[in-house]
Amino acid sequence: MPQVALSVKQACECLFWHTLSNECYRDQMQTGPEVLAPMNLAERKRQLVRDQLGEAALRLLARQGYEETTVEQIVAAAGVSRRTFFRYFKSKEDVIVESVGDMGTAIRTALAARPERENPQSAVRAALSVAVDELTAESEKSVPVIRLLLETPALRRRYLERQSILQEEVAAVLARREGIDEREDRDDLGPALVAGVAIAAFGVALDSWARHGGDGDLSALLDEAFARTSPGAAARKGNKG
Repeated sequence: MPQVALSVKQACECLFWHTLSNECYRDQMQTGPEVLAPMNLAERKRQLVRDQLGEAALRLLARQGYEETTVEQIVAAAGVSRRTFFRYFKSKEDVIVESVGDMGTAIRTALAARPERENPQSAVRAALSVAVDELTAESEKSVPVIRLLLETPALRRRYLERQSILQEEVAAVLARREGIDEREDRDDLGPALVAGVAIAAFGVALDSWARHGGDGDLSALLDEAFARTSPGAAARKGNKG
């Protein structure tokens, strides 16, 4: 049998598809007998490319700054073409904004999984730990990116829009947990208030953490922010004097 020499690119492609096939098989086995449809390999490949592009872009943006980073540099770092980049993102701005959206999805999912008997404030605080853990795990990347979001006018506007959407989504999850019909019980302000205060507290803690270069404990800052929004916090602070 003649031996066929594979190029590095071909070898990587073989490894990529072999890995995807194994992951799809594993996922299918874990879904249980009621879900038998095979996973879509093409969708998994697109998601992998998107993730690699996003990771390369965020690292460059964190190191070089927003204005200094070009799409050409991002595609070179990711090893793809400009055409591929614009297939997944409209602009370098979208790379950062969509990373915030992905984090919001993780928070919402974590909140929906919290115990039903847990009080709303505790449930939201626990769900936010997903974001805290992700941000602190790679603070050398996340801190510069957060500062870009807060200090670049165009990015800050998009960031605040995302935070507003997240607040509405958190309120909707809380309403469902409490059996509140948002269409009929519009006068019930509980879920919206809890969500608004929690997302505001998260934003303040995040801003303080990033401004100090990620040196502090983000989880502790978030706990402090939550504590200061609790009933009687202002009175307790006044009594210290």
